[in-house]
Amino acid sequence: MANEEDDPVVQEIKPKQQKVELEMAIDTLNPNYCRSKGEQIALNVDGACADETSTYSSKLMDKQTFCSSQTTSNTSRYAAALYRQGELHLTPLHGILQLRPSFSYLDKADAKHREREAANEAGDSSQDEAEEDVKQITVRFSRPESEQARQRRVQSYEFLQKKHAEEPWVHLHYHGLRDSRSEHERQYLLCQGSSGVENTELVKSPSEYLMMLMPPSQEEEKDKPVAPSNVLSMAQLRTLPLADQIKILMKNVKVMPFANLMSLLGPSVDSVAVLRGIQKVAMLVQGNWVVKSDILYPKDSSSPHSGVPAEVLCRGRDFVMWKFTQSRWVVRKEVAAVTKLCTEDVKDFLEHMAVVRINKGWEFILPYDGEFIKKHPDVVQRQHMLWTGIQAKLEKVYNLVKEAMPKKPDGQSGPVGLVSGDQRVQVAKRQAQQNHALLERELQRRKEQLQASAVLPGVRIKEEPMSEEGEDEEEREAEDEEEPMDTSPGGGLHGGLANGLPAGRAAGGDSFNGHPPSGSASTPVARELRAFVQATFQKQFVLTLSELKRLFNLHLASLPPGHMLFSGISDRMLQDTVLAAGCKQILVPFPPQTAASPDEQKVFALWESGDISDQHRQVLLEIFSKNYRVRRNMIQARLTQECGEDLSKQEVDKVLKDCCVSYGGMWYLKGTVQS
Repeated sequence: MANEEDDPVVQEIKPKQQKVELEMAIDTLNPNYCRSKGEQIALNVDGACADETSTYSSKLMDKQTFCSSQTTSNTSRYAAALYRQGELHLTPLHGILQLRPSFSYLDKADAKHREREAANEAGDSSQDEAEEDVKQITVRFSRPESEQARQRRVQSYEFLQKKHAEEPWVHLHYHGLRDSRSEHERQYLLCQGSSGVENTELVKSPSEYLMMLMPPSQEEEKDKPVAPSNVLSMAQLRTLPLADQIKILMKNVKVMPFANLMSLLGPSVDSVAVLRGIQKVAMLVQGNWVVKSDILYPKDSSSPHSGVPAEVLCRGRDFVMWKFTQSRWVVRKEVAAVTKLCTEDVKDFLEHMAVVRINKGWEFILPYDGEFIKKHPDVVQRQHMLWTGIQAKLEKVYNLVKEAMPKKPDGQSGPVGLVSGDQRVQVAKRQAQQNHALLERELQRRKEQLQASAVLPGVRIKEEPMSEEGEDEEEREAEDEEEPMDTSPGGGLHGGLANGLPAGRAAGGDSFNGHPPSGSASTPVARELRAFVQATFQKQFVLTLSELKRLFNLHLASLPPGHMLFSGISDRMLQDTVLAAGCKQILVPFPPQTAASPDEQKVFALWESGDISDQHRQVLLEIFSKNYRVRRNMIQARLTQECGEDLSKQEVDKVLKDCCVSYGGMWYLKGTVQS
């Protein structure tokens, strides 16, 4: 023991990547599954008596464990590729794991077999032996374990194996290939603003290509004067790619107007390329660009004050940035109370983007840039959607009460303070000019519609006297067309919608399901929106209005700047397009105590898709129009009764997979279950 304590630890070798195990269930009802073999394996592993330590509690091999192994140590040469619309999107890989079946249960079976053989031999030998004599036993007490011995024991293979075996399993929920969550994660593999992107890495001069092929020797590099690590001259900055220039500038300055950034980059730089690059490293706050939190706090870093990991710091700083999108003033104590971070960390967040005012709080460091907001409405709309998603995450993490986002499309709060009379006159003039421009565009659009209808043969316009009620209805429709869709989580509907239909039509005797609204398919925007709705429901079959709006926002984020759908889509226009695309609204009877928002209670389903399962889905949807949740045996019996045939398990499973989710032994329509 003394020699072991004197032996120093020369080197500690730690694994580069931890071991991952994945346990997956085996379909024991599959005709290809051999039940007798599964029972035999379970008997060999656990024995005849089943207890809590048994590997297979059902006395049947009903699960399989997969263990990870590192395929390669150098992953810098590999990337995940996604081909979309003639473009190849590459995502670098930081780690590759290969899952292989684990046969540890065979080791347990061998151990059980050896124990049984040892017990049988001991029983045979003890039959002819007399009772053993009583022997004296010497008890020894081990001395306290030294720190060095404890470290060796903790790092031993037996200890690591025991610790690994005691680690609890984490239950995972599988999302299929066509699930909305899978679609959301797949969007991260696409480059933002991929349409017509000018990749500065691939556009270089011949001298730059030659420099990349034949870099200067180390002797030449040593002759150059070395500047401090945190100092970079403008001449050195101009030699970097445009994306790196923007990242370095924003990381050092933290907050910057777009005009200042363009002046630093030089007059020869394309503003469109800068606008695409700035959105990857910064967020828009009050018309100015603030560097993203993950740029300042990389993944493996931590707080120098409290040691808090980077993920928590990014979440807290995002909360401060989001507060400044709502107001020009932020109170430090309020931020600390919500984020639960120390005073030094919160102060660092605020010093990045604000200045302290005595007896008032922290004010945003730059004035509101209204000129950028007016000049780039498509960028502002995209940033508003990103802030809406960040707000939903912050409300979930910090348990915040939902606050209404600003209804103006830029999503940024304007300057707050006293306004003089001259300023009010100027604001009124600008608003009048904006309204005049909107009216001019609306007039031009209606003229184009009239010209298009006059050219089409066989189209007649019916002229009828319009009552005051009809005039009011048309005014409401015009307001709905001008007002953009509310994309905030849990937001209500606009334009007087009742149960997903216009108020006038919901009360009347007309069935609006399946019939297009008048004049809705005459504009390119309506045709583009209808194509999105049809493609979405062909994949999902059943969607709530809230989930449809979320998917629409993802679709908008993948579109290039200036696309026609950025003109503003109201809730009413979206619902009318859904109904015109062959879908119907399912009036699910939610329980009175439900926590679902109004958008989550509006459920739409594709009524006819053209496949052989249409009749089965229609019967299933009629069941859920009268029941909030249903058991499987009831669904099976109703399908057999209505379809007049004994459906197979595969057919019922397909219908349930298309339209429903299972929770707690009951079946719900997709998006309606409240866990």
